[in-house]
Amino acid sequence: MDPSPPAISRARHDAVVFDLDGVVTQTSIVHSAAWKALFDSYLRTRAAHEGHDYRPFDEKTDYGLYVDGKPRYDGVRDFLASRDIELPWGHPSDPPELETVCGLGNRKNVFFNAEVKEHGIKAYASTVALIHRLREAGVRVGLMSSSKNTAMILDVAGLTDLFEVRVDGVAGEELSLPGKPDPAMYLETARRLGVAPARAAVVEDALAGVEAGRRGGFDLVIGVDRLGQAQALREHGADVVVKDLSEVTFEE
Repeated sequence: MDPSPPAISRARHDAVVFDLDGVVTQTSIVHSAAWKALFDSYLRTRAAHEGHDYRPFDEKTDYGLYVDGKPRYDGVRDFLASRDIELPWGHPSDPPELETVCGLGNRKNVFFNAEVKEHGIKAYASTVALIHRLREAGVRVGLMSSSKNTAMILDVAGLTDLFEVRVDGVAGEELSLPGKPDPAMYLETARRLGVAPARAAVVEDALAGVEAGRRGGFDLVIGVDRLGQAQALREHGADVVVKDLSEVTFEE
């Protein structure tokens, strides 16, 4: 995607922090399908009551713009706002059938778990290979994910022991950390790794994620283009953009 292959350098980088969905695991497709199932069914129900047609959820455009990489409830709020819909926030304990932001977010999780149960989860082999190479060379490796399903996803994919440090949606909620594009969760991951952001790289596929890496002052932000949004990734803060991490070189 870029003229010269992006490089992670042992001389410049003591650690690399990876996003999960769409970078390590092929769960973006699963998430996108779950979001579409949620929003399309909700918009149909709402349209039937209001007599107003709503544009269905687009798995490329809407996914990338409004929900990808964000905490689940933020994604619900931002997508609904794109359709001029505003709901009460509610509470994380809201049941899935409740018409609140949290209720719809919990309903999305029901759809997501059903998709995982039916299709399972695969990892990107090139990403896993790069992580093993980094660790063998003494580069510290962390995982940052907005998802509260991170532990389950890693377990299903057989990757539980791949990362030294993990900061996920559960930890973010416990610490009251804002989600992407705020850099707080990336900075917390770097802190737990014992590495300054200026000595670390971030690998992300979400627009909000590359923006978080840039705002956090990380030395290198690599954007992984899974949705055909290379230019948008650059505009949001990616130093370089690749289609797959097999394009990334490591300079020892």
